[in-house]
Amino acid sequence: MSNPIRVTVWHEFRHEKRNEKVGAIYPDGMHMPIANYLQEQGFEVKTATLDEEQHGLTEEVLAQTDVLTWWGHMAHGEVQDEIVQRVHKRVLEGMGLIVLHSGHFSKIFQKLMGTTCNLRWREANETERLWVVQPGHPIARNVGPYIELEAEEMYGEFFDIPQPDELIFVSWFAGGEVFRSGATFTRGLGKIFYFRPGHETFPTYHNREILNVIANAAQWAAPSHGPAPQFGNFKPLEDLSRFAG
Repeated sequence: MSNPIRVTVWHEFRHEKRNEKVGAIYPDGMHMPIANYLQEQGFEVKTATLDEEQHGLTEEVLAQTDVLTWWGHMAHGEVQDEIVQRVHKRVLEGMGLIVLHSGHFSKIFQKLMGTTCNLRWREANETERLWVVQPGHPIARNVGPYIELEAEEMYGEFFDIPQPDELIFVSWFAGGEVFRSGATFTRGLGKIFYFRPGHETFPTYHNREILNVIANAAQWAAPSHGPAPQFGNFKPLEDLSRFAG
């Protein structure tokens, strides 16, 4: 890429420190396989985690971020509202946002969606098959008819989100449920992609098919850098004196 897309990979980074099973799968944190793959693909990547000052999402960091990825689970409530508002503002200004797995319950995703973002779930180590339902979409680039994960946590409908702009993936689970597992939204100038897979006790983020989708989404969600919208009272472009009186 001549002008690399700047991605910040944000992660809660708690499970790996408290759960030996998760720590064994992701010894450097779940965010690192994502960050490393994106770097391999030519993105400019930095990471940020919950326990850093300002959660690693300072004004300066966000100003230098084209796309932010977000994974959270056990500590949604610890994310400061001031930081949520900061991220929300940047999304409206054009920063892309990729929300992963249990990030559906994050403050930022709920704020952007305006709904509970609730769903059904089950941990039963069951097969997930993510079917591509819009094969021409750039997020599905280099993906076959489906991606199969041998074991994952189940998310099932109804998923309480607004009607997506586009639906890219629908998941089927061995227990019988289906789920809208890859959906896009637009808020202000920002593009948002929700991508379901990624439970912490499975090696999902070591799967290169999953990582390819995240990379595709980062490419898709990057700002277009079109003209900034202008608001408020404006002087006319033409002479309106003939309308006076």
